Amino acid sequence: MAKAKTQYVCQDCGHSSIRWEGQCGGCRAWNTLVEEAVPTAVKAPVLRSGGRGGASNGAAGGGGSAPRMAGAYGAARPQRLKDVTIAERHRISTGLGEFDRVMGGGVMVGSLTLVAGDPGIGKSTLMTELGRGLDGETILYVTGEESAQQVKLRARRMGVDTDALFLFPETNVEAILAAAYDLQPDVMVVDSIQTVYRPDLTSAPGSVAQVRESTAALLDVTKSLPTTTFLVGHVTKQGSIAGPRVLEHMVDTVLHFEGDRHHAYRILRAVKNRFGAANELGVFEMREGGLEEVGNPSALFLSERQFGSSGSSVVCALEGTRPLLVEVQALVAPTSYNTPQRTATGFDAKRLQVLLAVLEKREGLRFSQHDVFLNVAGGVRLEEPAVDLGVALAVASSFRDVPLDSSTAIVGEVGLGGEVRAVGRIEARLAEIKQLGFERALVPKANLKGLQPPDGLEVLPVRRLAEALDLIG
Repeated sequence: MAKAKTQYVCQDCGHSSIRWEGQCGGCRAWNTLVEEAVPTAVKAPVLRSGGRGGASNGAAGGGGSAPRMAGAYGAARPQRLKDVTIAERHRISTGLGEFDRVMGGGVMVGSLTLVAGDPGIGKSTLMTELGRGLDGETILYVTGEESAQQVKLRARRMGVDTDALFLFPETNVEAILAAAYDLQPDVMVVDSIQTVYRPDLTSAPGSVAQVRESTAALLDVTKSLPTTTFLVGHVTKQGSIAGPRVLEHMVDTVLHFEGDRHHAYRILRAVKNRFGAANELGVFEMREGGLEEVGNPSALFLSERQFGSSGSSVVCALEGTRPLLVEVQALVAPTSYNTPQRTATGFDAKRLQVLLAVLEKREGLRFSQHDVFLNVAGGVRLEEPAVDLGVALAVASSFRDVPLDSSTAIVGEVGLGGEVRAVGRIEARLAEIKQLGFERALVPKANLKGLQPPDGLEVLPVRRLAEALDLIG
């Protein structure tokens, strides 16, 4: 078979060249040319004239029908929406409740999932756990970074011993596809997508072209068998998934495995999910024998909370369908530098700057001579606006050195005018707050309409940030 033609395409402007160059001839950027296969030319379809008078162009023929194309279609044909039949999709339970929750109730047969995370975070351990939970399902584990002996040692340490798990140390995509069609597994794991390559491309494994084309080939075998495929992916220093951005669009589900390698807790977050809720979250604890599920993350994240200290608040965030109570810690201290520091861990630093500006403008708290440090306990990253009020109150508590009420949980979004805005799914949040033993909940006043709070939970409505400071300060 003739070798496929390739070209070098700039990843910034799209300029192409027949050979590699250090600087793009189009946008003049350096080191942006990547080898890609030349698209196959498609022959133009033959036009058949139709309509009255034998007009070759109905639009120009004044009332004649439009020309028809011969051979323009493949096997598929356009069809009406009402004629499309929907087959019931089958899900497989992995035996890991937290994993199934993130996936939307189990993994979907014929789906392609990308699992990304930092080096050493436990991605391979999570994939090996599938061998224990998927009882009776055939698993093809393609290991491109480790030998079969290394995977065997990890599986023995984790207590994974099954005859349905097949190890295949290979990086050639064509060999992987042949093994998949031969074995026809129920689940296939490729660890990792950055190590596999297509031999018809001369670029190195992990390059943009290799990752994209290898994923396309694996997507084809996933849908045609069908099987359930997991791709393990690397991340860059900035935390984004390594490889082309189109990789996230090609797969059905994108999972981020987060956490600190020096701490035991790991968080599995669904960034994209075509078969379930996005931003769903699962919590695991890394132990010697593998990953152990954490059934009540809120109690875990609040277990080491200190009472009576300033700068601490408890917020209720909604991660997918799960309300989650976490502690927000703030430290405001006089600065030793001309420019005060603003550091946030587990929270958007730019959003922290906005909240500091609101506190300074609306409430008169001057932070120009103070460093502000913010930390979300437990390694969780909070992104939704409903935690704004808790963050603002924690910062104000540390600034004034006055502890907040430890029996109150806080929910609310803070606007630029200092107003507290309503949040979604307030009933589910209040139920979680009550379950964890809190006596009071600080909520936006706009959420009171039609609200039925749980028995025994006092609801404190606030309209503005100043009211919240007065109520629990």
